[in-house]
Amino acid sequence: MTGKEKAVDFFSKGYNCAQSVMAAFAGDFEQDESFMLRAGAGFGGGMGGSRITCGAVSAMVFLAGLTLGEYAPEDIQSKKRLYDRVKLLISEFREEFGTTECRELLLKASCIPKPDPSVRNAEYYSKRPCAHFIAKAAELIQTHLLTDKN
Repeated sequence: MTGKEKAVDFFSKGYNCAQSVMAAFAGDFEQDESFMLRAGAGFGGGMGGSRITCGAVSAMVFLAGLTLGEYAPEDIQSKKRLYDRVKLLISEFREEFGTTECRELLLKASCIPKPDPSVRNAEYYSKRPCAHFIAKAAELIQTHLLTDKN
């Protein structure tokens, strides 16, 4: 199963967007799946239901830090490399969907953003566009982060 397939599968099991993306790549980043699920929990609903940054985008930024974030505070070049990679990830996601904001992504799909978690059932999954955002984030991670790990 690819990282993209794993991420969508986690979402279909009820995990939020960030958890789904982060857990799908746990092994690639030498982390426990349970750690990634805990670490991503608060990013759900666009950061705790506030509907700001999409959880899939937050997951990309988190994983970029795991990939490129080990540097000394005074190492400006390495910090710039990380920031440039984060900007690239965000730019490509935004290019695909027009925004990185959870609220806007849901409204574009005619979903009414709610601050509290929703019950996951067939109706929820039939209306929710989130699997597309998760899949794109997984593709971007594969392309722009995992290539650096080799």
